[in-house]
Amino acid sequence: MKIGYPCINRSIGCKANSTFRLVNYSESNLIEKVTNNLDCLSKILRYNLDNNLLFFRISSDLIPFAGHPICTFNWQEYFKERFQEIGNFILENDIRISMHPDQFVLINSNNESIVAKSILELNWHCEVLDSMGLDETAKVQIHVGGIYGDKNSAIERFVDNYKKLPNLIKKRLAIENDDKLYSLKDCLYVSKKTSVPVIFDSFHHSCLNNDESMEEAIKLSEKTWKNQDGILMTDYSSQAPNERFGKHAIHIDVENFRDYLKQTREHDFDIMLEIKDKEKSALKAIEVFKNRFT
Repeated sequence: MKIGYPCINRSIGCKANSTFRLVNYSESNLIEKVTNNLDCLSKILRYNLDNNLLFFRISSDLIPFAGHPICTFNWQEYFKERFQEIGNFILENDIRISMHPDQFVLINSNNESIVAKSILELNWHCEVLDSMGLDETAKVQIHVGGIYGDKNSAIERFVDNYKKLPNLIKKRLAIENDDKLYSLKDCLYVSKKTSVPVIFDSFHHSCLNNDESMEEAIKLSEKTWKNQDGILMTDYSSQAPNERFGKHAIHIDVENFRDYLKQTREHDFDIMLEIKDKEKSALKAIEVFKNRFT
């Protein structure tokens, strides 16, 4: 089991998600920001290795405007050696990697233009992971999408559009259950139709479910992961106290996390902590994990 956090480290003094406004786009700006982001990503991965945080989600701002038509610069070739260097570090130290494009990535949209833009966005995320030389255990996760007035049609549209995706995307794509529209049961149905693995989000499951226990939900999700996908990826958070229903916690709820580990103790899976204070909670989670059955 690997534990990690997404995108930002608040302890090391740099950001691997620096970007700029579209109006200021230029190749020089792009090179400057990507150079900074890759340098900082290297520092984050080193920090994570030193602290046994072996699961990390790379920011979707790593390459600003990579999915936008304005970006015609061959960043893949320009940064080829840096990608290979970072990828080698990841592979040598057995670090699990994921990416999670923004919510506007909707391959089940009823607007063909949005689907086309979504595919461009997914494509460059997958190119980053390919450029690092990472295998199919490095995933790009998305939500199933919107309902658009007819959930069954929206699901079938996802299935149809998934089948048209290039293998570059198919081999890395994973879906997660959300807190409002698509439950784990819905995602399992999509997986049955497409073979796409399901990332289990425990907090979303607590918000929207079909009465499956956490242990049962983990077991069902595990079955969607093939050998080449690696072990199950999961997202973990908890409800922020005194906030709207479904808002992620700022700090880890240690007792809630310990209980989650106990409920699912028979299973091996990697945990992405979607908690606002990032590595601070991840470090606490590592300690809970070490003492989980005491």
